[in-house]
Amino acid sequence: MLARTLALTFHGIGAPIVSQAPGEGRYFVTEDIFRDTIRSLAGLEAKSGVKIRITFDDGNLSDHAVGLPTLLQNGRTARFFVLAGRIEKIGYLSGTQLREMVAAGMSIGTHGWDHVDWSVLDEAGQRKGTIDARCKIEDEAGCAVREATIPFGRFDKALLAHLKQCDYDRIYTSSGELSCDGAWFCPR
Repeated sequence: MLARTLALTFHGIGAPIVSQAPGEGRYFVTEDIFRDTIRSLAGLEAKSGVKIRITFDDGNLSDHAVGLPTLLQNGRTARFFVLAGRIEKIGYLSGTQLREMVAAGMSIGTHGWDHVDWSVLDEAGQRKGTIDARCKIEDEAGCAVREATIPFGRFDKALLAHLKQCDYDRIYTSSGELSCDGAWFCPR
């Protein structure tokens, strides 16, 4: 099976509401760039024969304020990977917004509790990031969380084995390659 799926990732749209960690601002795009990108996807898919999935990391408020309406206007869906510890915080999604996104046909996944490197966590830290975070997001979003994206894209065999034991249907990382549509491990 050939890899023919591209996962396009956004972190935030427009100006960040809260201060960002060093270097994180480079992952934000302007509202115009985001809207133009989403509008162009159908044409790009038709020309290339590649399916484009849209993903968001962190659970920024712009996902709901700008991302959701733009996706709906263009007949697209996306996967939103939320940081459980930021739900209801200033600048981030609320449980109500997560439920609205689910009702609109969007998928909700986990990006952990805090924005930390899962590959260096002890057992308690991994549990908080991969299991406790999932439970909180499920409670807030009112849906099952079956997918995760690995913070910073850093992983090793032990972390992947742990995520397999957690019974996730799909894991995303930031290795920047195409993936097979039904694959468990998906670069983006």
